[in-house]
Amino acid sequence: MSLEKYKVTSTINLKDISTKEVDEDAKKALKKIRKKISDVQNAMYAEGKYGLLICLQGMDTSGKDSLIREVFKDVNASGVVVHSFKVPTELELKHDFMWRHYIALPAKGKIGIFNRTHYENVLVTRVHPNYILGENIPTVKSVDDLDDAFYHNRMERINQFENHLATNGTIVLKFFLNLSKDEQKSRLLRRLNIQEKNWKFSDADLKERKLWDEYMFCYEDLLNRTSKENAPWFVIPADDKPTARLILANILLEELEKYNFTEPSLSPKLLAQIDDFKAQLNKE
Repeated sequence: MSLEKYKVTSTINLKDISTKEVDEDAKKALKKIRKKISDVQNAMYAEGKYGLLICLQGMDTSGKDSLIREVFKDVNASGVVVHSFKVPTELELKHDFMWRHYIALPAKGKIGIFNRTHYENVLVTRVHPNYILGENIPTVKSVDDLDDAFYHNRMERINQFENHLATNGTIVLKFFLNLSKDEQKSRLLRRLNIQEKNWKFSDADLKERKLWDEYMFCYEDLLNRTSKENAPWFVIPADDKPTARLILANILLEELEKYNFTEPSLSPKLLAQIDDFKAQLNKE
């Protein structure tokens, strides 16, 4: 599987990128990858120099929740923290737009997963600019002040934020689950047709679906402006869930293995005393 093709390294057009790949052995292959990811995370934790931030974005029904469940199933539960960012609270709105994301960052040795991310601030707020008014920004008097330059400035602030994270030991990997509109329709109908899945449906999903083209424009713009070497975007074909999970897991493992995490060795003094320690324990 060639993984480089999923990485955004030049200007892309989402209409030219396939939303579907199918690997018939994806579920079986993922099981092997999961164990390797777990081993790498254990070494990353023991070394204690890096943390990992995984950013997941995608339209409704793109499979973010199930992907998190399946890809990280074998990782030590204490080593993974998932944050799903919803509508900002009153407290969060009293701070700058990055504040709530900054305080949720993973500690060194741990994996932090943002299920919807700081990019919502240049995505849903761009499609619904009236949301910005709730932030009470001094320079924004009305939605007329929210032009392309405003959002591009925010993207640059995000680039600076991620560069700061990378410089200080946080590995940043960003994944856009590229779902087709037809597949979203099928998944929404499935939620309606299967009683056990009714709870997942919201009429807001249909309202947002009508804005599909606006969302695709915003996604394409942010992917092109914010995919950097130290915080790259990967566009994952999401119409087939098992294959999407496998692709992401393979990319994740490949990126993490570049760091060659190593568990620290005991000091020479302790190493010299190992036989003595064993003897003490065996005498108990």
